[in-house]
Amino acid sequence: MDIKLHSQHFDMGEALQTHIQDKMEAINEKYFNRAINVSVTMSKDTKSLFKTHIALTVGKDIHVSATSQEHDAYASFDGGAEKIAKQLRRYKRKLRDHGEQMENAEHMKVPEYALGLSLLDDQVDQLTDEEIESQNEPVIVAEMTTNIQTMSVSDAVMRLNLSGNNAMMFRNSKNNGLNMVYRRQDGNIGWVDPEQGAKAISNAA
Repeated sequence: MDIKLHSQHFDMGEALQTHIQDKMEAINEKYFNRAINVSVTMSKDTKSLFKTHIALTVGKDIHVSATSQEHDAYASFDGGAEKIAKQLRRYKRKLRDHGEQMENAEHMKVPEYALGLSLLDDQVDQLTDEEIESQNEPVIVAEMTTNIQTMSVSDAVMRLNLSGNNAMMFRNSKNNGLNMVYRRQDGNIGWVDPEQGAKAISNAA
C-alpha cells in the first residue's frame, strides 16, 4: 500500500508520520487488506487548529474519504482515521463479498469538468444587471476523465457514502441505463432513474 503524507504550515515530524503509517496499515489489514493507496494531508491554521483529510482507494474506483479538525495533530489524524474505519466497518462484508465483482465491473470513460464562477461576490455589486448577465457564465477551470461504472443501486449508495461526495452517476446493472444517486438535505439518499423518475432511499441501503 502506497501512503503519501502532506503537511501544510507545520512540520509533521517523524514520530507523527510513523503513527499515521502504522495506523493506516492496521486499518487496511483489519477491514479490507486491498487498499491501493492512501493520501493524508494535514494543515495548521492561524488558530492552531489542525485539519486532517484522508483519502483512501480500496479497489477499482472505490474511494473512501474523511476529514477531522482538532487542536492537537495526533487527535486530528486519529479522528479522521476513526471515520475511515467506521465506514469500512459498515461495508466490510459487502466490500469483501463483492470485491471481485466490482473490480471487473464494466465502465465507460467520460469527460468531467470543474466549473468556476466567472464573477466574485465583491464584483457583483459594482456591475449593472446587464453586465452581470453577460459575464456571469461559468468558467471551466479543470478537465479530467472519470469512470462511469455498471453496478447495482445498493453498490452505488455504498460508494457514495464511502467517498463522502454529494452525487454519483452510474450505469444501472438491471437496465443498463444511466442513473444517479445523491445526498439529500434530509439525510437520505436520492436515486434518479430516468425510466422511473426520482425517489428517496434510506441512507442505510
